[in-house]
Amino acid sequence: MIKEFREFAVKGNVVDMAVGVVIGAAFGKIVSSLVADLIMPPLGLAIGGINFTSLKVVLSEATDGKAAVTWNYGTFLQTVLDFIIIAWAIFMLVKGINRLKRTHEAAPVAPPPEVQLLTEIRDLLKARAKN
Repeated sequence: MIKEFREFAVKGNVVDMAVGVVIGAAFGKIVSSLVADLIMPPLGLAIGGINFTSLKVVLSEATDGKAAVTWNYGTFLQTVLDFIIIAWAIFMLVKGINRLKRTHEAAPVAPPPEVQLLTEIRDLLKARAKN
């Protein structure tokens, strides 16, 4: 069982997936920072200096040491915007990779010299047969 597990864990697909998860998590942090630190401040300023994460509706005020009950829709809006930007960035990344794959796959492969020679001989024989 240990041998099977080692074979499974060291397979290329599992290792590739682990690398993808780690890089994806780091990429997510970068995009979250992009949204929170670069996109949202000017957007909040443009709509009147509103900080989206502070948008909330107080359902019950704080009383006798109990915290207020709030509906934090601003945090939800921030999370949705983060998701949309991350999804867009990943879409563009995958689109670029697919474009590179298509140009690499679409490149015509020259037939080996033997096949070229046989094709020329065939064409010459066809031309002679017509004459």
